[in-house]
Amino acid sequence: QVQLVESGGGLVQPGGSLRLSCLASRSSVSVNTMGWYREAPGKERELVASLTRTGTTNYADSVKGRFTIAGDSAKNTWYLQMTNLKPEDTAVYYCNARLTFSVYWGQGTQVTVSS
Repeated sequence: QVQLVESGGGLVQPGGSLRLSCLASRSSVSVNTMGWYREAPGKERELVASLTRTGTTNYADSVKGRFTIAGDSAKNTWYLQMTNLKPEDTAVYYCNARLTFSVYWGQGTQVTVSS
């Protein structure tokens, strides 16, 4: 069992930055892929960025060049650095950990981009 706790969401103006954190309750050694997803009102949950255990990253086209995913295995924490935020980035952001036979989700953190 892995518990994931997100933090760092909030209200930010367009063009601003936020860093989301996802703290895992156990060592990240067994995690194959860590991802950040988001779900906006009326829309399906979508993958924003992912990071594999071998360091391969993947980003949604809408966030390429603006968002960066990174991990700190010593702290069992993953991050999503978001810059140049746009109103369309407004959503609940979830972290996700994929192990060999199971998938875990955090409870989500709200990001609102508005002036």
